[in-house]
Amino acid sequence: MADIFKEVDEDLRRERYLKLWRKYGKYVIAGAVAVVVATASYVAWQEYRKSQMLEQSTRFAQALDLAQEGRTAEAAAAFANLAADASADFTALARLQEAALKAKSGDVAGAVQIYGRLANDNGVDRAFRDLAVILGALHTVDSADPAALVERLAPLTAENSPWRHSALELTALAVERLGDRTRAGEIFARLAGDPDAPLALRMRAAEMLAAFGE
Repeated sequence: MADIFKEVDEDLRRERYLKLWRKYGKYVIAGAVAVVVATASYVAWQEYRKSQMLEQSTRFAQALDLAQEGRTAEAAAAFANLAADASADFTALARLQEAALKAKSGDVAGAVQIYGRLANDNGVDRAFRDLAVILGALHTVDSADPAALVERLAPLTAENSPWRHSALELTALAVERLGDRTRAGEIFARLAGDPDAPLALRMRAAEMLAAFGE
């Protein structure tokens, strides 16, 4: 009988944990997308100043305008067209924007496919490729093979990675799916006590620890 109550208790904790992720996960994604938009704006402006990149900058700005007007499908198509013949940086930015719009419209599989292609494109800057890994993981953390996800995120958990906190958070979620709650709890505890981690992430980590009953 005690085992039954223990199993029910664990199921309730897991349900609470999943609810927390569904509640806060959208803010993680929104934050990552905000980083993309901010980066896009900066790079677009820098490139705009170069006369030879004027046409690409204009197309990028027009696609952003479409997105801001709520014309999601048109904006996604515009970014896809730009990615097909733009320079490396604009290609990466356009792909990230296209993927974000696809996810927003409900085509998560299409977004993940774009993130995957970008993550494996050696022709673009490492920062964009790593960001694509993070965003792809965000959209598949509850559905992809957790062991493969942990392996893919491992390089981004290094101390010199700008994405290490997000990578560790996603790793903890994947590890929990593997059934190793102890290791997941250790990662969340590390994040909750890391003064260098974003405040919102530290708070999420503390919530997850509470859900684990730790």
